[in-house]
Amino acid sequence: MAPNIPALYDLHFAVPMAGAVLSALNTKLDAASLAVILEKLEAKFMFIDCEYVDVIVKALEIMSQNMTKHPFFVLIQEHGQGPDLVSVGGNKIKYDDLIAMGETDFEIVKPKDEGDPISVNFTSGSTGEPKGVLYSHKAAYLKSLASVRLYGMGVAPVFLWTVDMFRCNGWCCTWTMAAVGGTNICLRNVSAKFIFDSIVLHNVTHLCGGPAILNLIADASLTVPFKVRLIIAGVLPMSRVMKVEGLGYTVSHAYGMTEVLGPAIVKPWRSTNEHKKDNIVVENVDVKEPETMASVGHDGKTIGEVMFKGNTLMLGYLKDPKATEEAFKDGWYRTKDLGVIHPNGVIQLKDRAKDIIFTGGEIISTLEVEAVLLSHPKVSEAAVVGKRDDYSKETPCAFVKFKEEYYYGAMSCQEIVEFCEERLPDFMVPRTVVFGELPVNSTGKVQKFTLRVKANSMLSDIGQKNRCHT
Repeated sequence: MAPNIPALYDLHFAVPMAGAVLSALNTKLDAASLAVILEKLEAKFMFIDCEYVDVIVKALEIMSQNMTKHPFFVLIQEHGQGPDLVSVGGNKIKYDDLIAMGETDFEIVKPKDEGDPISVNFTSGSTGEPKGVLYSHKAAYLKSLASVRLYGMGVAPVFLWTVDMFRCNGWCCTWTMAAVGGTNICLRNVSAKFIFDSIVLHNVTHLCGGPAILNLIADASLTVPFKVRLIIAGVLPMSRVMKVEGLGYTVSHAYGMTEVLGPAIVKPWRSTNEHKKDNIVVENVDVKEPETMASVGHDGKTIGEVMFKGNTLMLGYLKDPKATEEAFKDGWYRTKDLGVIHPNGVIQLKDRAKDIIFTGGEIISTLEVEAVLLSHPKVSEAAVVGKRDDYSKETPCAFVKFKEEYYYGAMSCQEIVEFCEERLPDFMVPRTVVFGELPVNSTGKVQKFTLRVKANSMLSDIGQKNRCHT
């Protein structure tokens, strides 16, 4: 458990070279969540950065009744500073001392089979308890090499670590950077200043992450002196992308998930073409009717489930064969994301299957409504969920967070509604608007199931244009 520091990067090579399996843990998890994950992993060795000793100790205390044997602890310290592991039992050693014990004639323990696991990455838990996703040596190898083309790496790139290494092994860029002889710029903490200073000082060529990274750069308004490739996975508000590109970045849009080893499709934001073979190691990606498994028509209207097939998918879920079987039903990985295919072959995501809103015979993509809300100059975060309605079945309910420079009361529900009315069909305009903080999980994803409960606990808004809550 460590942030994006050189030691964690080292371990992406040292652990598999020792014949072991690596699991980089989410540094944002609380002790209770960590305890659940650690019980699943049954780790033999545990490397702990000094910043996370306290939360690990609490997790071990929660686990103490079920633990038969403590792992061997290795403490990672910067410049020999930080807390020690005196409060945990069992054997322990400092990382630098462990490295000093290394033998120069060490022989790599190669996998017996390319299908053997190399790592376990846990999902965000946005749809329930986090699942341990097993990656094989083969899948990680292929995805790492494919990423050279996918992210436009070129020769000797300089990569700034703004995407967490615990997210799909840093989108497999840990291994990609070694393959191309690139330079890694590690960041213990991410901020707009650190990003800008690192780019200028180290001539950074690439950085990746979620929409939060895009927002950091846009809000800082610092122009970089040369083109920098920025790959973002998630909803991209057009106004934010245009601003960031005006600051000197070239933005690409990525789509993927933990089970497909991170982004599987990446395209330049300005490009209108998204080819299925963009990732040359993915055998196929399609939009299918989930019951019949027939491909949907290329009409831009017929909705189906996005599915993947190929050698760069997970082996399965750790200790959960039932969930694995369901995920790969009929030989395709089922993403539970809904989408359409346009006549030119472009796959457009509509929504998660559980998030899509059905109202008065129409289907609403919450992603489309959220993209409009996020383009409002005063809005920093937005989420849309379905609210039960006796007349229309469901109506869109918008949860909105202002940017820091604006206070609640500086904007009315009517302003939000009118903004949406100018950009969306009438049936997609939110009927209810709620101002305030949005609940997020440990990886920063909005907990829509919490928002659905909140939305449906409000009074009915039948017959009213909108109802405002703060």
